Amino acid sequence: MLLPEEGKAQSTTSADSMKTEVFSLSTAKAKSLSIEEMKAIAKRLRRYIISMTGKAGSGHPGGSLSAVEIVTALYFRILRHKPAEPQWADRDRFILSKGHAAPLLYAALAECGYFPIDELLTLRQLDSCLQGHTDCTVTPGVEMSAGALGQGLSFAIGVTLAGRLNSQKYRVYVLLGDGECDEGQVWEAAMAAAHFKVDNLVAIVDNNGQQIDGWNRDVMNLDPFNKKWQAFGWQVIEVDGHDLTQLIDAFEQAKQVKGKPTVIIAHTIKGKGVSFMENNPDFHGKAPNAEQVEIALKELE
Repeated sequence: MLLPEEGKAQSTTSADSMKTEVFSLSTAKAKSLSIEEMKAIAKRLRRYIISMTGKAGSGHPGGSLSAVEIVTALYFRILRHKPAEPQWADRDRFILSKGHAAPLLYAALAECGYFPIDELLTLRQLDSCLQGHTDCTVTPGVEMSAGALGQGLSFAIGVTLAGRLNSQKYRVYVLLGDGECDEGQVWEAAMAAAHFKVDNLVAIVDNNGQQIDGWNRDVMNLDPFNKKWQAFGWQVIEVDGHDLTQLIDAFEQAKQVKGKPTVIIAHTIKGKGVSFMENNPDFHGKAPNAEQVEIALKELE
């Protein structure tokens, strides 16, 4: 997808059509994007999420929308990656542990140029490479097949240690949901990461306060969340998860941390950007209908 300053007018996104132009990302180009340009990308990603899930009639829009700025900051500023060479050995790794937010990752990958944007409307269709949860065997740019929650941090530690054994300098980023942190395996992995001093590992928690059964405070209270991570030996950074400047600064700070892993607790709003989805647990795993798609896309113009 070409950016406005590159001479292409931006067309609107609907559930029936998407732009097929591909923005071919390079590290140099990503570094030159302004915050305003990145905000425009984030809005496009939200439109893709609404269109994809609406067309599919299923999916998880709420937790995809809440993490848009996190993924935008990573793919369009922080990560070293090559869309034309998805298996580049020295790429930074992004691991989506909260695999139900696959629409967000697919939107970002398509926007970067890993595959054509119009493929997004094949979400959850038979024979599509874009399944309801990520599958690293069929989707370019996906690092881990997801489904069962709680596994991504353990997987990320393995990827980090593999890089250490191979004398590679890539960094590993893993996105967790706050509700996912109910899982005991998350805390086993947190303990292991500190023990092995994997300081090139960054966990980001999409801290939107909700999970499929409702508010975290009612289902399984995580507080004091930051102190838990500190007690497990992690460097903790807390940010507004919808503020691109704060997110980018946090990722840069994490690069300076030595001897222990870093967790960025990103405070977000579930369903961010769509009025009737914000802080509404109903849209954790329910797609918008045709009327709701139209309303949401209008709000995101």
